[in-house]
Amino acid sequence: MKNITEQFNTSFQPFKVLLLYRHDREANISQIENTPRETQIYVESYDIGRNGQPVNAHPLTIKEMTGLSEILKTSQDLKDGYLKSKGLLPANLLYVNQQTNGNAIWYTPPTQVDLYFVESLDIRSGKCGIPGMVWKASAEKLSVFAVRGKTKPNLDTLLYHAPYLNIYHNGAVCMGTVSIHINQTTSLEDFMDAWESYFFNSYFSHSINGNNSTKSNTTDLWRKLSGAGKDFPQQELLKTPYTLKSLL
Repeated sequence: MKNITEQFNTSFQPFKVLLLYRHDREANISQIENTPRETQIYVESYDIGRNGQPVNAHPLTIKEMTGLSEILKTSQDLKDGYLKSKGLLPANLLYVNQQTNGNAIWYTPPTQVDLYFVESLDIRSGKCGIPGMVWKASAEKLSVFAVRGKTKPNLDTLLYHAPYLNIYHNGAVCMGTVSIHINQTTSLEDFMDAWESYFFNSYFSHSINGNNSTKSNTTDLWRKLSGAGKDFPQQELLKTPYTLKSLL
């Protein structure tokens, strides 16, 4: 594990210790009294002395409770920012789950983008026509699929294999050494932009599906298409067993 302590420029000093005591009172079930099991919590606060040792033990005060509550509220506010839109929901958004480990699904229409290929593939990097795409991403993982036509998909829309290298048969993308910087404060718009950037700005390097992401050899296909300025030939798309509803 890499030691990153030298990267911290701000020094933090301990100033308070909270010690929590718990007492579990057993349930009392009798003909006279029926008392359920009860857990009681007592919080003791300590200041930190000059020598770094806890001193001045005392019950947690109202002022201390208020300060702690503000800290916890700030943490919750940061957590609640995950996948929240900056305004109106993006028009190409299909689905969003804003829970801690949630995900988003969105659509991008056919377009021309720059694609990059490692030198060993003998494919020139350049502007390429790509089909409409359906993206599904969490904070750590990305899956992509293709769709026919230029219409925003609905629940019953059939999904096709994304016609790229570095993609597993189930649509999961092998991101290789790409460093992912998405956290619990990332907005919905930044989340979608980041994943598209990670995908298109990485280098396609190998076929995971044995060059079977398209009807013809996928590597050979991109040798013909890259830099040609042509739309992606949709007859090359291969069906998956999935519809958009399958991703929800």
